[in-house]
Parts: sequence; structure tokens; C-alpha cells
Amino acid sequence: MKQTNHQFFDFLDFNTDLSLEEGVSRLWKACKPIDIQNIGLGVVLTVPFQCQLLSNEIAPDTSIPKKNYQVFLRAFGEKILRVSVGFEKEVAQTSPMLEMTDDIQEVKLNIEKSNETWSVKDVKGVIRAVFDLSNPEIDYWSDLLPEPEESLQAVFYPDGKKAITVSAYDQFFPNRMDAMCLSFIEKYGEPSKASISFHAKPDEKFVGTGERFSKMDLSGNTFQLKNQDGQGVNNKRTYKNIPFYLSSEMYGMFLHTSTYCKFSIADFSTRSVQLLVEEPVLDIFLIGEDSPDKIIYQYKKITGFPTVPPLWSYGIWMSKMTYFSEEEVTTICNRLRDEDFPCDVIHLDTGWFKTDWLCEWKFNAERFPNPKQFVSNLKSKGYRVSLWQMPYISEDAEQYEEAKANNYMGQLDAGVMRGGSNFSNLDYAGTIDFTYPKAVEWYKDLLRELLNMGVVCIKTDFGEEIHLDANYHDMAPEKLNNLYALLYQKAAFEVTKEVAGDGVVWARAGWSGCQRYPIHWGGDAAASWDGMAGSLKGGLHLGLSGFGFWSHDIPGFHGVPNFMNSVIPDDLYVRWTQFGVFTSHMRYHGTSKREPYYYPNIASIVKKWWKLRYALLPYILQESEKTTASGFPVIRALLMHHQEDKMCWHIDDQYYFGDDFLVAPMMNSENKRDVYLPEGNWINFFTGEKFEANGWLKDFEVSMDDMPVWVKEGTIIPIYPEAVSCTDDMDMNNIENIKIDANFKGIWKSLDFI
Repeated sequence: MKQTNHQFFDFLDFNTDLSLEEGVSRLWKACKPIDIQNIGLGVVLTVPFQCQLLSNEIAPDTSIPKKNYQVFLRAFGEKILRVSVGFEKEVAQTSPMLEMTDDIQEVKLNIEKSNETWSVKDVKGVIRAVFDLSNPEIDYWSDLLPEPEESLQAVFYPDGKKAITVSAYDQFFPNRMDAMCLSFIEKYGEPSKASISFHAKPDEKFVGTGERFSKMDLSGNTFQLKNQDGQGVNNKRTYKNIPFYLSSEMYGMFLHTSTYCKFSIADFSTRSVQLLVEEPVLDIFLIGEDSPDKIIYQYKKITGFPTVPPLWSYGIWMSKMTYFSEEEVTTICNRLRDEDFPCDVIHLDTGWFKTDWLCEWKFNAERFPNPKQFVSNLKSKGYRVSLWQMPYISEDAEQYEEAKANNYMGQLDAGVMRGGSNFSNLDYAGTIDFTYPKAVEWYKDLLRELLNMGVVCIKTDFGEEIHLDANYHDMAPEKLNNLYALLYQKAAFEVTKEVAGDGVVWARAGWSGCQRYPIHWGGDAAASWDGMAGSLKGGLHLGLSGFGFWSHDIPGFHGVPNFMNSVIPDDLYVRWTQFGVFTSHMRYHGTSKREPYYYPNIASIVKKWWKLRYALLPYILQESEKTTASGFPVIRALLMHHQEDKMCWHIDDQYYFGDDFLVAPMMNSENKRDVYLPEGNWINFFTGEKFEANGWLKDFEVSMDDMPVWVKEGTIIPIYPEAVSCTDDMDMNNIENIKIDANFKGIWKSLDFI
């Protein structure tokens, strides 16, 4: 059992056998600052760092002289404070993660000094930081324990109101530290890692950090922010790590890095949130605001906003792993139309190539003899075509020699060779190098050929992992791994918008900035109630991390226990369908049959819900517009509308769908669940029943025909009042409004065509 429950070993990663660290790694901790000066519009602080003895008993090694480093403060407008320090390494001021809006302008900071404090204020006189130089008040009576080591005592006020305090003395006794104020770790005489800790209040809650399949309040958890194939949605692995969290104290923290890092959220110490970065740089944006959506809005002003996906993308996507021929796809599309199932997109997964899974960006000539005509024929029936591919190249791929000769993929060291198989990128010969502009254009050309045939979307699958033993043009692999998803999706999104006219991808991996390139889906969930619950948790945390558009595989991707062949239960298929209707995008996909007509006992129910989905498209489009200009995602945690309600900071199985729908998916076979209704007058969307509520509805029961969904009384919902087979049939001038009031008898009675 390797866990020690000591921060020095378990969080800072020192070896428990300290003899192995001698001459290798040392910890340096910040002391009181010794100077503060203006530099440009900002402020620079000179901070000495003291080397610590190589021991879990934290104590200064006074035989080694202190080293001075500079901490930079810059204010961007009235809500954002940037705190940066590089330990013998320059802090990058720009990166692909940053896409600051024009109205984020740096403002001048001024310094006010007294004997015991240095204050930093902006030009309006608003305080933005305070550095405390005083000594703690002491009443001496014992010399049993040593004096506390001096420490950096700093409080940051990103908006002049929210105090974010550096954890100066998170300790038991002076030599037993549970968190470090500001520190770095030296390895072989060079700074290699950096860490900082912020004080956490006893009842403070934290959300975000990407696609977490965890409870809503992340307190008590430590996460490694390293993208990897999640292989499900019920574990600590995740496809989308985002170095941003949001606190119930109404501040946000964005760590501007793509390097592997760890967040310990009131875990190793319940008094602190601790960050550890595997590079000697800390570049932190602190955001202060009055509500969660405003904090996320400021974060998106730093890292970018999405555009609204096209209308057709909000319709039904039909897929499985996989369709193998033009005949098979055409048969499916015709049957969906013949049986009156509305649908907009047919997705071809791994089977459209010459060899299944062997990604060569070309249709199989025997099974798809005329792909352009094939795509055109489907479009004439109202179907768009989406195609799967990946960013890894097999040794057997047609493009391998070209990619190798032109350095279009990360170059492996001499003698290293890869094979070609499925699932694992590490079995492929190389990873496309999106840090190399010529490789980016080469990749775009591969997609242009497909897009020029009429294909409208590329599934940018994988991208969570790259070959770490390869050399890339413009970045070390350890820094590229997390950032890779952003560069990959950017390239596919740009060329799709250029050729097809609509900017859209179907993406699995994610890092800060990827929200600019929708749509993201939740990965390979198990076809089970656990998979459904885990998917929703991941989607809610992702929405709290700046992403606006999110989907999931209905009714789960893989079977349990037989990965490829387990039968999907009827009730799971229906309940996951209902969940999908109230999600920004709705795709069926998995390892076995997903077409609704293969489930005859429930096909009529599914058809009804698909038609409801199309009726709700005007509302969904309306809410999608909001997410491109606000901090709100389309599906959002209850806390975004009820930040003062402490219960809402813990609920992860309900959500808001846009501003108006309160959705509680049924995630069991009992047809009942507990539902939390925040304060207000609510009307059941399916029955019209009124609830004056502020609390729990215990064992709320609904049949498979219905779902627990409420709307605030007096709300107006725009709907499309006619049956359609796809979005091509829709005339948005025909939208009607439904008022949810005492006269409302439920949506089924309001839509006579369903």
C-alpha cells in the first residue's frame, strides 16, 4: 500500500524512500516578499524561496542560500487578475488556449506601502491584492516546538470583493505542513514543478475541472489533469480535463497550462485547494463575479466562445459501430422514413474504409462504388452524412510513407516501430503533428476531398493521447498531449466550415479552448443505468467548465457484460432517449443495433419522443444562441440558477435544459425517483399539474410514456407545430408559442400531430 496520507509524498510526489531523492529533488518554499515595483501596467513582486530539508518534516535548509523569483500581477478589466511566476522559465503570454475578446483590456495597477502591508489597487482605487508583511502575534510560554518558517501571505481580489487567500500556514505544527503557499520542486539542480495553494472554507463547494464522472461537489478529491481514453464514464479516467474550477465563494480559477497537473480540492488538506504543475511555471487567471454563469462568461472571454451549430445538427443522428456498405446505409435510411421516424444525420463509423478501423480517409471502392452520388442521394432524402476517422496513422495506411517522408506525424526515435490495430493509438505508427503547419494543411486536404463530396461532419474521435516517445515540430510531447485535442479539432472545424459552410465536428477529447469547436460528446458509456448517470455527471461538470454543446451515445455505447453483444433493455432505451431529447444534441450509437425498429415493444414510444424533439427545436435553437454569448451551457447544473440554495451544489442527476426546463431523467427500472424542486411555482410539462414547491418530491412516479420535467409557471416555450421528417422540412416562420399556465394541459395534448 503506497499511499502515505502526507502531502509531501502523495501530492508533491516525493519518493517515500528519501535516499533515492538525495541529489535529485529538493523542495523550495516562498518566504515574505522583499520588493514590489510597477512594471508596464502591472506589478512585479520579488519573492525569496528557501530550500527545505529533504524530509517529510518540513524545515528550512539554511545551508543553502535563498533564491529570488519574480511574481507578476496583471489586471484585465474589473473581474480578472492574472498571477504568474516562472522559475527560471519565461511565462508564455499567449497560447492556442487563449482567445481573449477585444474588451478584455489590461488596466494599470498602483502600489501602496505601509510598514506591514503592500496593497495593489487599480486606477479606480479598487483593491486587487494585499501582501501581509507582519509577524503573527505571539505570547511566548514554550520553546517545545520550532518557530514557524516565514511564508508568503497574500490575498488576491480579482474583482475587488472576492478574497482568494494563499494558504500561508496550513499546518499541524510548523514542520508538519498539509499545503504549501507557493513552492517549486528542483530536480537535478533545475526547477521542474511548481505548486500553489488557496484557502478553502469549511463549507466551500467546487465544480468543474472538465468532464468529471463524480459527484457535483468535488471537495475531497484529487484529480490528475491528464487526458486519456476514459474507457467508460464511471471512473477517474476522462477524455476532457479542463484546468478550471468554480467555487461556491463565487470565484473561478483557470490554470493556463497544457502540462500535466494535479488539483487537490480540499482533499490532502480540507483547508486548501492545491495545484501542482509538471513545469516550473504558474500562470493563473483568477475571476471574481456574482454568479456562476458570469464567472464562466469571463472564463470564455479568456479562452473563447463557440458558434451556434447548424439547424440540422439538432435533429436525430443515427449510428452504430458500424455500417459497412452503401446498401446497408440506404436500407436503414429508407426504413426510418417509411416508418415515420424523423432523422437528419446518418453517421458512418469505422467501417467505411477499405479495411475496418484502418483509417485512410477514403471510401471502400467495392462497398461504396460512387461515394459522391451516395452522399448526394442521401441528401435528397434529408440525410446528412457524418464520417468517423482518427488522428493516428497505421503503418499499413496508404498515407503512411507520405506522412513519414514529410514529417507530417510525430517522428519516433530510430529503431522504434509501431503496428496497426484498433482502439489504442499507441499501436499505430504515428500521430499527426498538428504543431506543424504543413501537416495541418495535409490533414485538411484529406478532409477536403470528403467534404467536397457533400459530407458535412467529421467525427474527430480519439486525440486524448499521443505518442509520447515521438518528436513533434513545435512542442514537447508532455505539453502537447493535453493540448492536442484543441489543435486537432480546430483543424477539422476550420476545414469543415470552409468547405461545407457549417462549423461543426463531433469530438471526444477536450482541453481549455476546445469549447470553440462544438460538438463534444461524452465518450464510451456503458449501456446501463450507471452509464447513463455517469454520462450526465460528466456533461454537467463539462458545462461548468465552459462547454456549451454536449451529447452522449444513446442508449450507451457498449454492452454489459458482453461488450459487443449484450441486449439493450427496452426501458433503458426509452429512458435514455428521453434524456437525449433534453440534451443539446442527440445521437444513437453503440456496439450493436441502435435503430428503434429493432425494439418493437417500445418503437412507438421512441417515435413519439423523436417527434417531440423536433417540436422543441425552436426552443433549443433559442437557448443555443444564449450559450454563444453567455456563460450558460445548453444543459446546466441546478446551481447555475440557484446559487444560494446549498442543496443545488450537490445535485448531479437533475439539470436545467436552457433557462426554462427542469429535467430529472429516470435512471432506474422502478419508474420512480426522488426529485428536488427549487423554490417556485412549477408545472409538469407532460401532465400540466401544478406544484408549489421548495423541496423534495419523494418517490415521484411516472410511466415509460412520460418523464419528470417541469417548467416555471408563466413561461413561454417556442415550438414547431407540425410533423417533419427532418429539419429540411421546417419553416421557422411557422413557430408557435405555448404558454405554460393554468390552461396548459400537458405537451402531449398541445401537439396534436404526435
